[in-house]
This record gives sequence, structure tokens and C-alpha cells, in this order.
Amino acid sequence: MNRKKLIANIVRILLYAFVIGFFIYAGVNGYFSPIFEQTDTFWVLVGQHLNLVMLSSILAVVIALPLAVLFTRPRFRKYEWIASNVANLAQTVPSLAVLALAIGILGVGFKPAVFALFIYSVLPIFRNAVAGFNSINPDLIDAGKGMGMKASQIFWRVEVPNAAYAIIGGLRTAIVLNVGTAALAYYIGGGGLGVWIMTGIELFDNAYLISGAIPVTLLAIGLDYLLRGAGYVISPKSASQTADSATST
Repeated sequence: MNRKKLIANIVRILLYAFVIGFFIYAGVNGYFSPIFEQTDTFWVLVGQHLNLVMLSSILAVVIALPLAVLFTRPRFRKYEWIASNVANLAQTVPSLAVLALAIGILGVGFKPAVFALFIYSVLPIFRNAVAGFNSINPDLIDAGKGMGMKASQIFWRVEVPNAAYAIIGGLRTAIVLNVGTAALAYYIGGGGLGVWIMTGIELFDNAYLISGAIPVTLLAIGLDYLLRGAGYVISPKSASQTADSATST
């Protein structure tokens, strides 16, 4: 075992020890009591949080993927930078400012929260999808043409499978961001686990704060691992290996 692996294993063990120690400490001090004492409320908040994240992410996919396909076609590729800059601009706006804008358009409640999260989801999905389609080896497309495939067949049988890993990577990023940002929906009446987090902050109540923050963290980690596994299942091995090597470097 080389030095880097040894250090990585030590850090991993220390991290696991810290997490286990934290859960023991929090449990002994009753910091998870709201979850056990208000179980029905807890699951309602979890459901609201997931609804916010999933609906906004689905809307972002519906908008971002067709745009990525459009701007990676030869006819429109020269306009890709315009769409990328617009998406980048939307991402630079602070989340609270987006929420304020959403209130001005849609009022308060669930809808403006979904709208704000949707704005934040578009960029990573669009950017990764564009990168995925642009990274496809032209020889694969030429081979498809040589086999007599139509443009639609090349797209669905060659381009989409090879870009799938990158597309799912963008979706992973968007969902993880949304899980955290959705906590701010509390400020505009959007519900979710942010209700307990912000209540804990406002009342200096660590039990509510931790009972809201820990589930949010676990949701983000769980959804990230779930989508990572989906990426390996859906995409070809070559695409997965290429993406992993690019990430490691």
C-alpha cells in the first residue's frame, strides 16, 4: 500500500469515527427527539422536500436537455455560447434573490419555491449534456452512417447512450444542489425540512436544527449514490470509464 492510499484510508477511518461519534452524541443529548416525537410531521416535511426537489429537477430536465440537443447540432452549435452564458448568469444570482423574484411573479408557497429551484437546476444539466454530446467520438457517428442508420437512429442508438453518463452527472449535481437549497423554501412558505432547520436557528434549538439538517444531508448523499449507480447501469462501460478518468485527473 503506497503512502497516498494509506493517508486516504486513515482520513476515511477518522471521518467514519467522527460521524459515528456525532450520531452517538446527538442521540444521547436528545437532538433527534423531534423526529421520534413528531413522526407524522417529520414525514410530511420529508415528502414536501422531495416534491420540491423532484418537480424542479424534472422541469429542468424537460427544458435543459432539448436545449442541449439543439445547441449541439451542427446548424446551431455556433450559438451554444449564448445559451451557456444565459445559464451561467442565472446560476450567479444568489438563491435568496431568486426566491424574491419568484415571490414577485408567483406569490408565496410551493410554486415559487419550485420555480427558484428550477432556475438553479438548468445550468448543470445543460452544461453536462452539452459536454456529453460534444465528447462523442465522430468515428462512432460515421460508423452509424456507414451502416445506413438514419439521423434519428444515430441519435438514439449512438449519441444518447454515449452521452448518458455525462447527462446523469449533471442531474446528480442539480439534485444535490436542490436538496440543500430547498431548505430556503421555508422563507416563502414552500415547506420542506427547512421548516425545522430555520426554526432551530431562530429559536436556538439544536434539536430542531439537527433533526432537519441531518435528513437533508442523508437525502443528498443517498440521491447522489443512487444516480451514480444509474449512470453506470445506463451508460456504456467506455463512457463510464472515460468520465471516471476525467474526474480523477
